[in-house]
Amino acid sequence: MIITPLLIIFLIVVFVLLFLFLKTVDNRKWLTAIISLVLTPFVFFFMFYPFLNIISNYHHQKYFNSEAWIEKPALRYEMIDNTIETDTLIGSSKEKITTLLGEAEWLTWDDEKKAHDSDKWNYGLGIEPGAFNDQKDCVEITFKDDKVVAVKPYQEEITFENEKE
Repeated sequence: MIITPLLIIFLIVVFVLLFLFLKTVDNRKWLTAIISLVLTPFVFFFMFYPFLNIISNYHHQKYFNSEAWIEKPALRYEMIDNTIETDTLIGSSKEKITTLLGEAEWLTWDDEKKAHDSDKWNYGLGIEPGAFNDQKDCVEITFKDDKVVAVKPYQEEITFENEKE
C-alpha cells in the first residue's frame, strides 16, 4: 500500500468521526482514543474505502492490446484513452483496423445520404464502473481515403430491450 497525503487525511477524518461517535457512548477519553485507533483501519478499509470506490469513476488505464480488445469488449474503455493520446490508430488502413479491432460493430448514420456511412465505424467500449453512471462509452473511427483520420470517443444512454418507450 502506498501512503499518500490523501490517505492520511482520510484516515484522520475517519479517526475523528469515530472518536466523536464513541465519545457519546463512553466518557473515558483514553478508552475512546484506543478503540478509535484500533477501529480506524477497519472502518476505513472495509466501509469508507469501498464507498469511495463506488461513488468515484476511477478506472485503470491500459495500453492498447488487440487481443484484449477483441476478447474483452466490456473492458475497452480502459484502453481507449491511451490509444487516442498516442495516435495508435491514426493513419491505419481499414484492413489493419479490421485486424486490430475486428469488424465494425455498427456504422454511423448519414442523414444526407439516408444511409450508413462506410467511412465511420463504431465500437462499443463498455460501461465504466460507478454508482451513478447511466452512459455507455463508444468510439467512432473516421476514415478518409481508406486511412484513419480521427478517433472520437462519445457516450450514449444505456437502454435495455425490455424498457417500454
